[in-house]
Amino acid sequence: MTEVITYAYAVARDADGVLEEELSGLPGVADAPVHLVHTGHRRDVVVAVSPVPAQDFQEAALRAPLEDLDWLESVARAHLRVIDALAALTTVLPLRLATVYLDDERLSDLAAQVEWGVKIYVEAPAATEGPAEPSADPDLSPGRAYLSHRRAQRHAREDAYRDADQVAWRVEDAAPDVAVDRVRHRPQQGELARGPGENVVNDAYLVPLAHAEQFRAAEGLPGGVRIEVTGP
Repeated sequence: MTEVITYAYAVARDADGVLEEELSGLPGVADAPVHLVHTGHRRDVVVAVSPVPAQDFQEAALRAPLEDLDWLESVARAHLRVIDALAALTTVLPLRLATVYLDDERLSDLAAQVEWGVKIYVEAPAATEGPAEPSADPDLSPGRAYLSHRRAQRHAREDAYRDADQVAWRVEDAAPDVAVDRVRHRPQQGELARGPGENVVNDAYLVPLAHAEQFRAAEGLPGGVRIEVTGP
C-alpha cells in the first residue's frame, strides 16, 4: 500500500458547516478527493486537504519533481482548482504550493498556535581609526591615549557579544515553558537586517495562544543588546 501524507490547499471559513458537502467529489492533487480538517479551537475555520503519495511530496523527493515542468503544472492546476472552488463559496486564505504535513493530525496540532520571531542584535560600538577623545589622564601621551581608547572599544564590543550570548541562553532556557517548537534561521545581514546593530540570533517559536503575552514579556537587557519580537 502506498504511504500517503497530507497536502494542504487553504484555510477557509465554514460558517454554515456545508463546505464538505459542497466540495464533495472535487479532485485535488494526484486526483485525490478533497476533505476538510477542523482546526480545533474554532469549528468554523477549516483547512482543505487531500492525501498525496509520500514518495512524491516528502522534502527530499520534491527537489527533482519541482524541475519537471509538466509535473509542476499538473500540481499547480490542481492546487488552484481547489482554491478557486473554495473562493466561490467562502473566505479563503490560500497556502503555498506543496504545503504538506505528515498527516491530518499534525495539521490540526497547529490549532490555537501562533508563530513569533525572535531576533537578538548586538549594538556594540564600532572600532574607529580616528583620533581618540581627550584622555582624563594627563600623564598619557597621545599615542598611549589612542591605544587605551582602542582597547576600551575592543573590550566594549567583547562585552556586548558576551552579553548577547547570555541573553540568547536566557531566551532558550525560558522558551520551553511557553513554546511548543522552535526553528533556527540564519542571522539576517545586509538589506534583510532591519534597524541598528548586528543580528546574531534569528529564531522562530510556535507558541500557544494562551501563552502569547507571557512569551512577549522580557526582563531588562544589558546595554548593547536589543531583542526584537515580531508576530504573530
